[in-house]
Amino acid sequence: MVIGGVIALALVSGICGVNQWIRNERMLRRIIDRLSADTRIADVLVTKSEYDETAKKIQTTIKFLEYDAKGNPLEPKYFSFRGNIIQFQALVIRFQDKFVKAGDRLRGKSAYLFMKAFVLDGAQTQEFEITKAGEVPAGYRVESVRGKDEFQMRLWQDFWLYALDPEKRNRAGIKNVQIEAPGSMFLPGTIYTLRIEHDGGIRIDAQPVPEILKGEKVEVSQV
Repeated sequence: MVIGGVIALALVSGICGVNQWIRNERMLRRIIDRLSADTRIADVLVTKSEYDETAKKIQTTIKFLEYDAKGNPLEPKYFSFRGNIIQFQALVIRFQDKFVKAGDRLRGKSAYLFMKAFVLDGAQTQEFEITKAGEVPAGYRVESVRGKDEFQMRLWQDFWLYALDPEKRNRAGIKNVQIEAPGSMFLPGTIYTLRIEHDGGIRIDAQPVPEILKGEKVEVSQV
């Protein structure tokens, strides 16, 4: 009977140990997923591309479609440039890994603010504003959550203070802040997706426009 009790206790302990291992494994997987996750923040499509004989340059018009915090599209913006090497300047705030790992409500992923789209060309450099100074970024704005709007506004108002003051950064749970300007050669027939890495910065992924959409023009009748 004593032996049976010892065996039963060992079995229970073993099961508890396995369950704890499974819980730890799941938690580790969630942490890894959060650290390696990214979110689509904008899509870009070339809507017009033609060679300007006078300027001896390609004239490129792009459609810039930003998404809000829930993944819903915002009002698209159209920009026309002389050239097709286009960059997007953004302020990026990366939070400390512990907040990303925990999926923190306010600091669970990097924050960003698109400032402008531009083409570098010396004295002929062109740029277009995306977000007005002092605004909470449209793509990062969410429905009113107590404390979140104030937190977001403070992030952007104090951006350079966070950049230059290590103590202020640490108190806010910020790893670093910096300006980024990812860019690419923008060509027709390609969809360019800008993504924010939850523990990093902004990157651009490019893929061909689906075959079914090539050469098609969608017409919508107003009732």
